[in-house]
Amino acid sequence: MLAHGKKVWLIPDCYRPPVYDRQKEQPYQSHDAICVLNTGDEDAVIAITLYFEDREPVAGFTASCPARRTHHIRMDHIRGADGSQVPCGVPYAALIESSCPVVVQYSRLDATQDNNAMMTTIAWT
Repeated sequence: MLAHGKKVWLIPDCYRPPVYDRQKEQPYQSHDAICVLNTGDEDAVIAITLYFEDREPVAGFTASCPARRTHHIRMDHIRGADGSQVPCGVPYAALIESSCPVVVQYSRLDATQDNNAMMTTIAWT
């Protein structure tokens, strides 16, 4: 099967919304996700580096996306090689590097207000 996509993607406007107590009663929880589509015949190994306004980049976040599958990488669930987490309430950017061509989309669900907000965009190559 023909592999579509690129090996390097950038998402300049990422944000992991904070979790508020009132969300315990909500059906949705705020989160952001890097969504990967792998149309090829080879499993993709994904490396994620985070960039910030006021601190050095943080590397060591990894994931995988099997051949001919999708993987939604929830940024509130992923952990770095050293156990670090993506910080809440802090704007960041992400560099996504894949071992084979993939397509990357970014989504954010903000359920911190009475009216939920969903944002999504295709990453930049």
